[in-house]
Amino acid sequence: MSISSDDFRNTLSLFASGVTIVTVKGGDDVHGLTVSAFTSISPEPPLIAVVIDRRHSATQLIERPGAVFAVNILRQDQAMLSDRFAWVKEEDRFLEGDWTTAKTGAPILANAAAWLDCTLHSSSAAGTHKVYIGEVQATQVPQPDADPLVYWNRAYRRLHNNGDGS
Repeated sequence: MSISSDDFRNTLSLFASGVTIVTVKGGDDVHGLTVSAFTSISPEPPLIAVVIDRRHSATQLIERPGAVFAVNILRQDQAMLSDRFAWVKEEDRFLEGDWTTAKTGAPILANAAAWLDCTLHSSSAAGTHKVYIGEVQATQVPQPDADPLVYWNRAYRRLHNNGDGS
């Protein structure tokens, strides 16, 4: 017995997640997209995973030989940039933000809370999506005290600190 896609999405909307912009460089082409399906995998070697819909143009770019990608972890005040990379036409996405390149040549957001610069370690099909495992080649934490951009129940949310460590 299987559940409907709507029931599945409604249930998972109650799982809070951080928000990232994944940027990809394949040859001379670059692309970026908003991704909340991101997780750490292993500290030795340092591996992370991002999950991207197989219909998205980023999948073709990330699978080119020698392609690299970065995961830019967004700050709470970067919701507009998240929306830009989710909805604006591809060629216009990088017109906003403080972009530079990392060790591999992948685009990074210089003022993100943190970023991870990756080479493709492996990938695997998973239903409508693909899981990309990246081996982290470089990382930086430009804004270590910045509150993260959090997505929960189909909206951006703020963390609340009770001030008592709870």
